Amino acid sequence: MARNVVIGLLGTTLDSGAGRRWERWRPTVDLARHDDFLVDRFELLHTPRWASLAHIVRDDFMQMSPETKARCHEIMFDDPWDFEQVFASLLDFSHEYTFNPEEENYYIHITTGTHVAQICLFLLTEARYFPARLLQTSPPPPRHRGDPGTYRVIDLDLSKYDQIASRFGRDQAAGLSLLKAGIATQSPAFNHLIAQIEQVAARSRAPVLITGPTGAGKTRLARRIYDLKRQRRQLEGPFVEINCATLRGDTAMSALFGHVRGAFTGAGGARTGVLKSADGGLLFLDEIGELGLDEQAMLLRAIEDHRFLPVGSDREVTSDFQLIAGTNRDLRKAVHAGTFREDLLARINLWTFRLPGLRERSEDIEPNLDFELERQTQQMGTRLTINRAARQAFLQFASSPDGRWYANFRDLTAAVERMATLAPGGRINTSVVEEEIGRLRRDWDDADQSGLHNRQAGNDSLLLQEFLDREAIAQLDRFDRVQLADVLRVCKTAKNLSEAGRVLFSASRKLRKTTNDADRLRKYLAKFDLSWKRIHGRAQK
Repeated sequence: MARNVVIGLLGTTLDSGAGRRWERWRPTVDLARHDDFLVDRFELLHTPRWASLAHIVRDDFMQMSPETKARCHEIMFDDPWDFEQVFASLLDFSHEYTFNPEEENYYIHITTGTHVAQICLFLLTEARYFPARLLQTSPPPPRHRGDPGTYRVIDLDLSKYDQIASRFGRDQAAGLSLLKAGIATQSPAFNHLIAQIEQVAARSRAPVLITGPTGAGKTRLARRIYDLKRQRRQLEGPFVEINCATLRGDTAMSALFGHVRGAFTGAGGARTGVLKSADGGLLFLDEIGELGLDEQAMLLRAIEDHRFLPVGSDREVTSDFQLIAGTNRDLRKAVHAGTFREDLLARINLWTFRLPGLRERSEDIEPNLDFELERQTQQMGTRLTINRAARQAFLQFASSPDGRWYANFRDLTAAVERMATLAPGGRINTSVVEEEIGRLRRDWDDADQSGLHNRQAGNDSLLLQEFLDREAIAQLDRFDRVQLADVLRVCKTAKNLSEAGRVLFSASRKLRKTTNDADRLRKYLAKFDLSWKRIHGRAQK
């Protein structure tokens, strides 16, 4: 049976008992009088000044409980109300003491000592420097004078408290719902991503980097992270955002760091700058990869030291902000190209989350459609609905390979707004949906033909890296890289091998008497040691 070991500070007032020590309640000594809590060993901590009293209390404890071994330990601090001294002394004791949790149960007696000492004992126990439970004792009521009082054991493993655990669970679920804007997403990968972001938002003030294609929702997510942290009282300042792609030349420094009056031609008055405006709050720098190298250098120092110089000033200002950065660029490539500082990337890359595009979350198109319909209902002040046939037609198109969604959720938001505006009587029918599908097709075709959207630019290499190692990619001709990337893109969004084959071979299949697009695609993938199962499984993660 495991032995019970109690560790406690000497109570210089209560434990002394003055001249009537056997008639008064003494927290340490009276622990020995509880028949249902047997102490095998008591470790009494005291400062050198109170060594005599500690030995008296130790001897009295052993007189009350002869089977208990009581020992005194000197710890060093001059002022029992000095947090730093007391904490350091107790921490040193925890390092020097030999714990054996497999054979002994440890209890930290927090009734004695100053409030500072009790707080320190609590913190060290919570952090598991003391692998123990807390032991709180209380004196008996006046009418029961002479009784040993009462005791209570407090286990700081909160997972053992069902009610607390359930409240934590509800709080976390509320946080996840807030981060997802209340949208019941079906994507396991996206839900896992949001769960990680919720944990980081709750526990860390380090910079966060959100990557992903344009329109994937980086700005919305940054705002919801701010709302969550403010709701949990982790931030008091404002949410400040700026798109770094809009900053050019001399105005970039001024917009970020502010300037003093007369700093440059046209600076008739001082400007605060977004870094100072975000003091105590959250700063979202969208498209951070567009910043110049000089701005990056100053930003790095501001992140690390919370200090920077406004343009034209020789006096530093301070700002304690949390940073979220967004980008649709590959910042590692930018580092290699010399357009982005490696030390800045290392500083903001502690927590990096990639938001997938809409085409990668086809299962989430329907809940986002409902979310946008509800949002349009609130904005228009009229109940907006979509009939079953129209819904089915839109979702079938939206989740098919024909749904290119180049601008991601911005495209979806715009599509729903147009349909809501044109819906007769607030009810979207099939004719409205068909008209919108035609408009989306034309817009995307125009983007392809005009070169405004290049599906191969930069994205092909990232897509190939999902399924092939660097050596295999290096052995591919440019022709094969472009072709294989497009095949993989179609396979990731198709429901099955046959559907992908029909899309990829839509022209040539019309010229053949018999068609087996699935087999044709399977053989093509096999040339690169790829299979539908591998691609489809990776796409679902």
